[in-house]
Amino acid sequence: MAEPVALAALALDAALGWPDALYRRVGHPVGLFAHIITGCEARWNRARYGFAKRRALGVLTLLILLLVAGGLGFGIQHMLLAAFGGWGWIGVAILAWPALAQRSLFDHVRAVGDRIDAGDLPAARDAVARIVGRDTAALDEAGVARAAIESLAESLCDGVAAPLFWLLLLGLPGVWAYKAVNTADSLIGHREERWRAFGWAAARTDDLANWIPARVTGALICIAGGGGWRILRRDARKHASPNAGWPEAAMAGALGLRLAGPIAYDGVMHDKPWIGDGTSDADGSDIGRALAVYRRACLLLWLIAGGAAWLR
Repeated sequence: MAEPVALAALALDAALGWPDALYRRVGHPVGLFAHIITGCEARWNRARYGFAKRRALGVLTLLILLLVAGGLGFGIQHMLLAAFGGWGWIGVAILAWPALAQRSLFDHVRAVGDRIDAGDLPAARDAVARIVGRDTAALDEAGVARAAIESLAESLCDGVAAPLFWLLLLGLPGVWAYKAVNTADSLIGHREERWRAFGWAAARTDDLANWIPARVTGALICIAGGGGWRILRRDARKHASPNAGWPEAAMAGALGLRLAGPIAYDGVMHDKPWIGDGTSDADGSDIGRALAVYRRACLLLWLIAGGAAWLR
């Protein structure tokens, strides 16, 4: 059942993204998850609680999220299929559509490249700040371009490949449970003292949920980019994340660039290792090349979804 749903959801996302008019009127489903997370964090992640208690309350927060996301997904999917029979999958596809981010990711990264090509570095910094967490105010053109390319590679996994994987595997409850976990990781799954205990469950569960998709994404980028396998094998584990290094190393190898390296967060410079052997002087044309690889990798995901539908 999930395979035609996946193809239809991919098509809706590629054609429409998540329209601004729709966002203004109804928001986005992950907003519900963010509301639950911030509410639980405000109530339970208190300095006077010990480490073990805050970790346990973080686990409880994640369980509540999974119950809401997976439970609603299962109930709505069952209701649609029971009510509309063979046509119910269309409703399921519409509800799975917002979990994918092919179009919005492409548009956000292309906007960075367009501003670099126009010679407007301040606007390029503003554009890339919308998709990365690092400090962007002091980035030069190469730093902005690398940040956009790194975000594109990593988000191909958690914005497209991983949601598709869980949609194919578990249907609507699977894809929205994944999005709930991923949202929790982005909000509280950090290593800073405030989050280390409370966000532990979110971070570890997100690592687990992305383990297979990240490695599949790395392979797809190498296939789509016509190379990069050596860098993928050598550098994928240089990243602090057990998963993010796979798509980033694959993209670095496919484009012949050096990505990552020293990065500033909240005014503090982090001496991260470089990934890749090429030049670090990326520019707008490299963003264009990365987007071309991204489009081909997304096409491969469509073929995977179509092949799964055919096999069923």
